[in-house]
Amino acid sequence: MLSKYKHTLLGCVSIALFMGVVGCTSSNQNRELPILGEQEIISTSKDGITQMDTLYHHIPEFRFVDQDSNWISNEDLTGKIYLADFFFTRCPTICPIMSKNMLEVAKHFQHEPRFAIISHTIDPDHDTPSVLKTYAQKLGAPDLWKFVNGPKSTVYDIAGAAGYFSFATESPESPGGFDHSGVFTLVDGKGHVRGVYSGIEMDSVQVAIQDIQLLLDKR
Repeated sequence: MLSKYKHTLLGCVSIALFMGVVGCTSSNQNRELPILGEQEIISTSKDGITQMDTLYHHIPEFRFVDQDSNWISNEDLTGKIYLADFFFTRCPTICPIMSKNMLEVAKHFQHEPRFAIISHTIDPDHDTPSVLKTYAQKLGAPDLWKFVNGPKSTVYDIAGAAGYFSFATESPESPGGFDHSGVFTLVDGKGHVRGVYSGIEMDSVQVAIQDIQLLLDKR
């Protein structure tokens, strides 16, 4: 019951964020996407002058293995805009819909070197790099789309409030043995979260595409 509650809560949060984004998509291109998450105001002093600065939420450091058995980390994504999600290849529920919708994003930006997609498996024991590679090939995923494997605890931690504002956990009571949110998280070149979208609703995915393009245009 707790697992289902968390999943539902995340869904409500993602829908709320999505609705907020929709509300401003019809405005002009001068709009700015918010930086999501907690902010911390800090003060520094130099030569007797005190300055105030804002520290924004950012994605923690990570290092995972992709479908080609290559390491991928924050450093590899520095300066790139990317979309992240959480899935597993044997998922019997929302993952096929998410992958289909993410493929639309991938195809839209497949020739854009400043953009990437990171899909984190939440079933790393089964979803080895070779399994992920087969999955990517069957989908027809472009090269910019990386499917990554990492330790469960690390993946589950980075999925949550400390990272992507998503949710993932092992859950014997859930279909396939895992419970996770169906959101896509947009991250800018500095590691800041700029949007969270429902990955199972194509209208929401279209908003994500618009917001990705907005960030690219402002660079």
